Amino acid sequence: MTRAHRFPVRVYFEDTDAGGVAYHANYLRWAERARTESLRSMHLPHALLMERYNAMLVVRRIEVAYVRPARLDEPLIVETRVRAMGAATLDLDQLVLREADGAELARLAVGLVCVRGASGGGTEDLRPARIPEPWRSALAELVSGGAAA
Repeated sequence: MTRAHRFPVRVYFEDTDAGGVAYHANYLRWAERARTESLRSMHLPHALLMERYNAMLVVRRIEVAYVRPARLDEPLIVETRVRAMGAATLDLDQLVLREADGAELARLAVGLVCVRGASGGGTEDLRPARIPEPWRSALAELVSGGAAA
């Protein structure tokens, strides 16, 4: 994907350890917020996916490479790119960058799966399901080369 969604965050005191360095789990929180906001920026919020289709995109795997530490009060940018899409799956690359100089702080490879029955409570709960329209078309446009896998 040539286009990346950019989401700003700042490292707050609550995000750091005693040395003022961002705790590793916060990168996952920032990445989750960035994924949510990337859908919202396309006018396809996750809440609408849940409401209309009783479906949601959930993390099936995530890999994080920590490159440099984020520190107290630093403004950061989380970039989200769609790498590949299958019938029910979505693979993303996310970068956490220091806003001031663009230094790469962390790289995330995220695998999502669309599941249905999230609120029903029946035997079909959380089973993989095809990503519904219009999410499918909007996300397919963002895949490298413009075609879904």
